[in-house]
Amino acid sequence: MKLREIYAQPGFQLSFEFFPPKTEKGLATLWREIECLRTYRPSFCSVTYGAGGGTRDSTVSLVDTIHRTYDLDVMCHLTVVNQSKDEVRGVLRELAGRGIENIIALRGDPPGGTGEWVPRPDGFLYSVELVREARALGDFSIAVAGFPETHPRAESREADLRYLKEKVDAGADAIITQLFFDNEDFYRYAEDVAAVGVTVPVVPGVLPIQSTAQTRRFTALCGSKIPERLGRLLEGVADDDEAAVALGIDYATDQCQGLIDFGVPAVHFYTLNKSRSVAGILTNLGLVAEPLAAG
Repeated sequence: MKLREIYAQPGFQLSFEFFPPKTEKGLATLWREIECLRTYRPSFCSVTYGAGGGTRDSTVSLVDTIHRTYDLDVMCHLTVVNQSKDEVRGVLRELAGRGIENIIALRGDPPGGTGEWVPRPDGFLYSVELVREARALGDFSIAVAGFPETHPRAESREADLRYLKEKVDAGADAIITQLFFDNEDFYRYAEDVAAVGVTVPVVPGVLPIQSTAQTRRFTALCGSKIPERLGRLLEGVADDDEAAVALGIDYATDQCQGLIDFGVPAVHFYTLNKSRSVAGILTNLGLVAEPLAAG
């Protein structure tokens, strides 16, 4: 099912993001985590592409396996970083040939995940170009990224919103946001997006906290802030990852409940290939797992 059809359905929609593991052990663990999370009947799963497009082949393979083995709709991350236009077109054709209908079009992070990104002379410059290319090459349903706290490299919030509208006008069917920890940032963003004439669904991306150090690292990389209250809570579990996981479940439960009360159509969870926190959050929200039919 395409993203545009998924988000047109009545009811609340769930989706989960995974990343390609680097080892066979990591891959075996991921299959176990997917088995757990699929009992919550997600509308789709997504698979990341890695900084600099470094996991392109493993991403496409993982997307295909999840789609075929677990009978789940999948959204493939696709970036323009460190790839020629022909390479990007090749990935799009391969995805179409494998029956993958959904992508999220991103500019992507520079190789190594940090530093300034220098585009290839034979590559695309912006993610809006990728949206147009995907529209031209196949019947893909396309998501794009949104930034409740404004993209860290944007000239201004207004410029960031104008560019978002350009991506939607080019053919994007949904917006999935960067992680955030203050719901007020999302509420303001949703209102600003509507004010510039964007009507596609704006889906919040939620990251369950796993550790204090990791949370600080992620927010530094993506330009998100840690609210003062959360900062104090993180300090209290800085040396106890088990307590940090419990904190993350409680904090994200409150986040999600607030978002649901606000009226969001869906939530996209950044799982970090772990099911425990997401399962705890969904159970707290009353979105319990259901038995799957045999076969």
